[in-house]
Amino acid sequence: MLSIIIPMYNESDIRLNLKEIFNGLKELENDFEIIVVDDGSQINCFEKAIESAKEINSKKIKVLRYTINQGKGFALRHGFNKSKGDIVIFLDAGLELNSRQIKSFLQYLDGYDVIIGSKRHPKSKLHYPIFRRLMSRTYQLMNRVLFNLKIKDTQVGLKVFKREVLEKIMPKILCKKFAFDLEVLVNANKLNYKILEVPVELRYWFSSTINPKAVFYMILDTFAVFYRLNILRYYDRKIK
Repeated sequence: MLSIIIPMYNESDIRLNLKEIFNGLKELENDFEIIVVDDGSQINCFEKAIESAKEINSKKIKVLRYTINQGKGFALRHGFNKSKGDIVIFLDAGLELNSRQIKSFLQYLDGYDVIIGSKRHPKSKLHYPIFRRLMSRTYQLMNRVLFNLKIKDTQVGLKVFKREVLEKIMPKILCKKFAFDLEVLVNANKLNYKILEVPVELRYWFSSTINPKAVFYMILDTFAVFYRLNILRYYDRKIK
């Protein structure tokens, strides 16, 4: 069974997105559940998601929420704790990533434990402004230096995991926001799980405008992961 976890924050197009995701998943042979987590949105996207679930198939779609915005990573972890699938998929709530790509990701699970989309894969299809591309490459280079990661792109919002991977990793994850992806992959790499980057198609034309505050906290969280990994040896501890 597949568990597709979708973090949502102020997503005005969630009804359209859920319909597209559901239609894409119907093409798969696997049974599935969709778990939408409203991360303290300030608009009525929770109600829209509930309406969409009723229109499509409420038995396969769960819509969860909490009132205070915590961050994408917190939402994904919350959704994972409520999931049942032996394969867990993280999928961003926007319309950039077509859920039909999941089928191509799943074909690699026989030989790998984690499958992640990569903007830097030579077969990926996207438009990526120069400034944003430079920022992304700089961040990924920093990650390779700090963590010896051979992964070229940690941040694409489509990732597939065997459940056993997340069951071992999640109790140690502390990042609540965008460095969550990095912390999960650093721990998967540390435990010698096999990670594969695959091409991804993004329909979103990235804006070159980046929130300086978000960038600052992401970098801060990245160094916090490094500190926990190499100084505190926090990830070596056994956590119940």
